[in-house]
Amino acid sequence: MTIQENHKKIIDEFDNLLDWDEKYKHIIQLGRQMSLFPEEFKIDKNKIEGCQSQLWLHATINDGKIIFFADSDALIVRGLAAILIKAYSGFAPDEILSIKPDFIDAIGIDNQLSPTRKNGLMSMLKQIYNYAKVFKLFNKQ
Repeated sequence: MTIQENHKKIIDEFDNLLDWDEKYKHIIQLGRQMSLFPEEFKIDKNKIEGCQSQLWLHATINDGKIIFFADSDALIVRGLAAILIKAYSGFAPDEILSIKPDFIDAIGIDNQLSPTRKNGLMSMLKQIYNYAKVFKLFNKQ
């Protein structure tokens, strides 16, 4: 599956939910289903600034694909992190850098968040793209 197809799948997933109550429940459920975040990753270097909650993001690269890990002390933020991990984890740096995060507008989440939550989401998204840039630079063969 391409990253474009993956983003379309996320849009379709949210389009199938009737209203924002259902969408929020789904976001929280995605956060609950997210893989455990190892305690050793909960360091300042992995902390995302600009979010009212504590939020950590860590990435590794395996066989040319970036794998993201995230955690938060707030359920909704953890769910937002789960959406971004679902959107970007498992793709090569070039794939990530080739696509704009239009799926966020398409699902309408940015219009439903408080300014501080939206700021945290955008900070996490920026860090995902920063990881992709760094891994692209240091993994050229």
